[in-house]
Amino acid sequence: MTTSRTPNQPDVDQPHPNHDRGLEFDLTTLMSRRSLGLFLGAGGAAAALAACTPAGTTGSTSSATTSATSSAASSGSAAASTGSAAASATPTLTRAIAECGLEIPEETAGPYPGDGSNGPNVLEASGVVRRDITSSFGTASATAEGVPLTFTLTLLDNANGCTPMAGAAVYAWHCDRDGKYSMYDSSLKNENYLRGVQEADANGQVTFTSIFPAAYSGRWPHIHFEVFESMNNATSAGQVLAVSQIALPKAACDDVYATPGYEKSVTNMTRTTLQSDNVFGDDGGIYQLATMTGSAAAGYTAGLNVTI
Repeated sequence: MTTSRTPNQPDVDQPHPNHDRGLEFDLTTLMSRRSLGLFLGAGGAAAALAACTPAGTTGSTSSATTSATSSAASSGSAAASTGSAAASATPTLTRAIAECGLEIPEETAGPYPGDGSNGPNVLEASGVVRRDITSSFGTASATAEGVPLTFTLTLLDNANGCTPMAGAAVYAWHCDRDGKYSMYDSSLKNENYLRGVQEADANGQVTFTSIFPAAYSGRWPHIHFEVFESMNNATSAGQVLAVSQIALPKAACDDVYATPGYEKSVTNMTRTTLQSDNVFGDDGGIYQLATMTGSAAAGYTAGLNVTI
């Protein structure tokens, strides 16, 4: 599945425009580190999988979610043997393949994508390929404050037997604790925090270290992401495979928003529900609701299966 985006229309998706290819420097550096990555991969993958396999959930998952994933399990389980062949047989991956079959809903990239479709393009900048997106990079220096959040996406190719999409690329971004987006808000035009690109590992997984985003007026708390077939596609005019959003569970949001710095989010949460949200409202976000574990005091981890 590919999509197209018309410039300056964030509700429609199209390829990124040409740019100075500054990110290619990152790719060259990344490739030179592959040997070291293979050596360290076992420990890193284990940490990522642990982050995506909650011991329990703090946000309640609706019955609709349960029925949806159950119906997908019958078709997805048949693909488990082929899907797991390209990666380690981990509990997280096995579960993701079992739930495969329902493609992630396409959503708007919003007015603040920072991908060149509506103003600035962070994807042309050297330094955007990173796991920790908490701080700005390059000539910028600000760090976003808030409750720690680590989130992992597991990418699965629905048209190819639900195999993990190793080598795919994900660009993720979200607002800060005040509900503001770097590169767009008047006070943050020279900052680029809470934006980053990662390459999926052999399990089709990408993991980002960040902070818990705010609930701003009119929107349910969320994280934006775009999926590309490869890192090269993320840095050129390559097609976008999917544009969607992660919905954060209410229980975790309520816990975080009770802490200092998130006061505005408390009020905004009373004005919006998953059902009334202008993005998740069509289905209540049941296919985009993350599983979560943790606490405001210790930080949260979140996971979402993304079938494409």
